[in-house]
Amino acid sequence: MSFFKSLMLAIVATLFLTYVLGASVIDFFGVDVYMDDELIEPIKAISFSALAVVVLVVVALGIVLSVFGTMIFFVMMILGGVAMFAIGVFWPVLLMALVLWLLTREKSQHPA
Repeated sequence: MSFFKSLMLAIVATLFLTYVLGASVIDFFGVDVYMDDELIEPIKAISFSALAVVVLVVVALGIVLSVFGTMIFFVMMILGGVAMFAIGVFWPVLLMALVLWLLTREKSQHPA
């Protein structure tokens, strides 16, 4: 299956699930959406949210598939790995520093 065919099927599935689940939630909880003192029909309210989700998915896909987005992703993964490694190695030191700080900090005097 080609990439764009998969993307279109994912968008259609997202729209369908958003409509079905959105209509159920709106009916179940009795939610009314107003815009400028005018009641918006449930299908339009769901359509706005579904359209926003699709736009965000397409934008996120464009960022992730771009070279710049890939570089940012790899840099963030490396920094996250280094941070997790540092916390994993130095957690006893950090724990002892936290305990010492909690025990030796000055207590604020509140007037009674």
